[in-house]
Amino acid sequence: MKKSDFYFDLPQELIAQTPLEQRDASRLLHLNKTSGELEHRHFYDLPEYLHAGDCLVMNDSRVLPARLFGHRPTGGSVEVVLLRDLGQGNWECLTRPGRKTPPGTHISFGEGELSAEVISAAEDGNKILHFNYEGIFLEILEHLGHMPLPPYIKEELQDAERYQTVYSREVGSAAAPTAGLHFTPELLKKIEDKGVKLAFVTLHVGLGTFRPVKEENIEDHPMHSEFCVVTDETAETINSCRRNGGRIVAVGTTSCRTLETMGDDAGILHAGSRWTDIFIYPGYRFKMVDALVTNFHLPESTLVMLVSALAGRENILNAYQTAVEERYRFFSFGDAMLID
Repeated sequence: MKKSDFYFDLPQELIAQTPLEQRDASRLLHLNKTSGELEHRHFYDLPEYLHAGDCLVMNDSRVLPARLFGHRPTGGSVEVVLLRDLGQGNWECLTRPGRKTPPGTHISFGEGELSAEVISAAEDGNKILHFNYEGIFLEILEHLGHMPLPPYIKEELQDAERYQTVYSREVGSAAAPTAGLHFTPELLKKIEDKGVKLAFVTLHVGLGTFRPVKEENIEDHPMHSEFCVVTDETAETINSCRRNGGRIVAVGTTSCRTLETMGDDAGILHAGSRWTDIFIYPGYRFKMVDALVTNFHLPESTLVMLVSALAGRENILNAYQTAVEERYRFFSFGDAMLID
């Protein structure tokens, strides 16, 4: 298939810049993946579409405040974005300006409570940095770091917790699993009270999620890798749900990719952890996921290709065209879609 098969016209003003005051007040476009029928609702109506015995699967990864602003000994400023923890204080990072940070460069952050040295170059122009500090690294990041908001969001975020899901707990993502931003504790309780099981997987979202598809033939696109985890408890909850005839409803493409990575051809989910570069596009046969809660994605992106695999390309393009006409809000802080 071609990249251009997944193009749609998206007016820039529909890209949401700030979150709504009430998380679950966002709009919800319901798409019946069999008939293509659409319904316009609100996110707080989601429990009406879930049934006792279903399992709602969420990604509990928490966004690392991974954007740091420092300076070189010469006084020049440097922006560092943490991408991947390599252990022993070493991180793969994006540095700006990259040409001013060759190996051997020393960078200081804050009042000197954190410093780093560029020790080598990595792939894609990234750098390997070794950090020096006293205490707990994550606590220092909470103090010095900033949220690495997606490149299409230009507004400053007033409350950093609005770029975290209410159930986030496993720190490690460079971007939020945004489909989960709509949930409130009250809505989750309402869903659970209906007899729906809640289960959590972990996939640490990388900045590769924003990498555009450059090849016209989509099969030639090199998919980025991300680390995912399924616990024994989650595997048992989901497998029990399937044995009893319940549906697996994934919240977000990250949960979907984790389930499809860790599930086998018989539809059994296995506990464990691994790096996944699974690329889901039309023609893919889903093993685990029956329904999906998701946000609206970028034209020609791997995420539009994933939802097209679940609901059919024509259904998705029609739904997206309708969402544009109805002025739905797009991307991270935008509205949501339920595909079932």
